[in-house]
Amino acid sequence: MPFGAHETLEVHEILLEKVNMITHFNLYLQEAQDPELRDLIMRHRQEEIRSYDEIVAYTHDYNAAAPVPAMTHVKGVSPQNIQYGLNNPPQVGPRTGAVLGDTEIASAMLCAHKNAAKNGMWAALETADPNLRRMLLNSATNCANQAYEVFLFMNKQGTYQVPKMSSHTAKTYLHTYQPAGQAFQNQYSGQAGFSGHTPGAGGGMNQNFNQASQQGNFYGGLQGNRNAQYGMNGNLPNQGMQGYSK
Repeated sequence: MPFGAHETLEVHEILLEKVNMITHFNLYLQEAQDPELRDLIMRHRQEEIRSYDEIVAYTHDYNAAAPVPAMTHVKGVSPQNIQYGLNNPPQVGPRTGAVLGDTEIASAMLCAHKNAAKNGMWAALETADPNLRRMLLNSATNCANQAYEVFLFMNKQGTYQVPKMSSHTAKTYLHTYQPAGQAFQNQYSGQAGFSGHTPGAGGGMNQNFNQASQQGNFYGGLQGNRNAQYGMNGNLPNQGMQGYSK
């Protein structure tokens, strides 16, 4: 089964990005001084290599489909772990003759992971092959968690400070949104056809879906076949998001 043209180009971009990240992380490891930062670089580099090899293996052999759930090291993080507020933030700007210090390395890693997370999710949205889609979703989730891990390191060091808004202003602004409420939810959840478990009126909705599928509803039929074959539900893997609290 060949890849589609669109997903082939997307995977090319993702693999090239991963090669670039791994190469740069090798350079960062030579320059980094902080032991915690060095540990971040080594772990993140290894995870990027694993993800790269996983996708390459599948593009070489369709039988090598074994998506590995995203890994995370940000379990147990709570809002109390974040340092909020500005405290004499450092001046930032382009410099000539600059060297790669720990702050510059952490900033570069953060940008790399953020971009990789966005690019991986976009590529997954443009991918038809279900196994490849899962690999890209796992990769995007992994990069998002790695970005957050770098943020936590920088926040603790005081190099990534989070400006605060007064509690009164934030609550006034956000509390303009009110809960839908149980009555509102019951109004729609109880309507005919929205529950596939109730015969009668609900069965009419199911019948309509079946008719549409029989008439060539490509997307519904394709998704149903993939769910049955691969056990995929279209959501991000839970394993990669446990403990992700920001």
